[in-house]
Amino acid sequence: MGTYKSVEEARTYFVKDRFATDNGITLDDLSDEKSVCSMTITERHQNAYGGVMGGAIFTLADFAFATIANQVHLSTVAQQVSINYLSAPKGKKLIATSSVKKNGRSSMVINVDVVDDTGRDIAQFVGTGFKP
Repeated sequence: MGTYKSVEEARTYFVKDRFATDNGITLDDLSDEKSVCSMTITERHQNAYGGVMGGAIFTLADFAFATIANQVHLSTVAQQVSINYLSAPKGKKLIATSSVKKNGRSSMVINVDVVDDTGRDIAQFVGTGFKP
């Protein structure tokens, strides 16, 4: 059993992640194996060109990282992260699915895949979490 007994309990905890939640990011599913978060794309997420701002995609991936990391070990903080932007979204919603690749004594490596609601690969995020 992870940190949170239910997805509702985790949502209550992560409502304090104001930057993510104020930008419309939601925690949709959480287990000991994975986390699924999503964000409906609105004008507030657009850059000057009309595309989705890279920072919006990064924030979604970072939130998915945080939810699974802290499900496995509270509290885990990001130590190093990287993101590869693969394609521009074509859909109306972004979905980030995170999973723990390696869970060590003092750190963990987490993969996050971001797709849009058409199934298009949008970004791949890899993060190392430190367990203080």
